[in-house]
Amino acid sequence: MSGVTATHGDRGAARVPVRRLTVLYDAECSLCAFVRDWLVRQRQLVPLELVPAGSGAARARFPGLDHRSTLEEITVVGDGGQVYRGAAAWVVTLWALREHRPLAHRLSTPSGARLAKGAVLAAAKWRGARPGWGGGVYRRGDGWTYDPHGGWSYTAPDCAGSSCTTP
Repeated sequence: MSGVTATHGDRGAARVPVRRLTVLYDAECSLCAFVRDWLVRQRQLVPLELVPAGSGAARARFPGLDHRSTLEEITVVGDGGQVYRGAAAWVVTLWALREHRPLAHRLSTPSGARLAKGAVLAAAKWRGARPGWGGGVYRRGDGWTYDPHGGWSYTAPDCAGSSCTTP
């Protein structure tokens, strides 16, 4: 699988078995939250822990990672120091799931890897182009909140003094 690296101070990540995976996902992206919820419902052969990318928990747990890039591209970290990015991250995540391990094996072949990379690129392009599906369009800091049952909603910031303009 391409896209796999080992962090400094690992336990020999190339030869250490993976017993647990941490999936870093963009918590403010509704597509990412949907996939997170889907992953939680799957039967796991290798336990998955889902942690918001760029969060304090992610930074404390993985101080050597480029946390800005984890918001741009899916990143999965193995308990042995393995770091998977992009298509390799999706393949290893599927490999951890009981029902999808055979698919992961097919996607780890040279022709399957091209398919996996294409799927990741398509999802990234779609995510960036659709309002409400990431791409920096709806952010909590701008007043947007997401409710899985009701979707996105906007609350205007409080206007103190003359900081707000009226239309």
